[in-house]
Amino acid sequence: MRIRLLYLLFISTAMPCISQTIDGALKRFNSGSVPYISVPELKSSSPILLDTRKKEEYQVSHIEGAIWTGFKTFTLDSLQRQVPDKEAPIVVYCSIGVRSEQIGEKLRKAGYSNVKNLYGGIFEWKNQGNPVVDSMGLPTEEVHAFDKHWGKLLTNAKKVYHTKPERIENQP
Repeated sequence: MRIRLLYLLFISTAMPCISQTIDGALKRFNSGSVPYISVPELKSSSPILLDTRKKEEYQVSHIEGAIWTGFKTFTLDSLQRQVPDKEAPIVVYCSIGVRSEQIGEKLRKAGYSNVKNLYGGIFEWKNQGNPVVDSMGLPTEEVHAFDKHWGKLLTNAKKVYHTKPERIENQP
């Protein structure tokens, strides 16, 4: 019951910014503790990309070459094995940039010195017409929109809200 009340409180206070813009949501929910990188800046660089969304979101689509780290499942040990160079340029992203800021903070605390957060996340990436790939590495127009409220911020993709069990079971 308590969790439900907290969720309703969150939704009621978040709704005004969620329904407006990515910029409004980021200003409301982020502290700016991890510097942003814009979509055009990302396109002109070649950092290590870390997708901090849920596995099922990543499996629907992700930016090509991104490494899935998850959010609740994220561990520094696993990442340090994959990215031992703490000076390597890293860009974290999620749907719009809120969860990824939290992972970026953990990376910075662990000594990673060149971490940026993709402004607007995969939503802004796709809203600007950039490609995403599915779990098989094939181009797709689908993007997991998290839920109907956050999905309003995704304007240039086929929105997916739930994944089919076979989509998840057949993943590497």
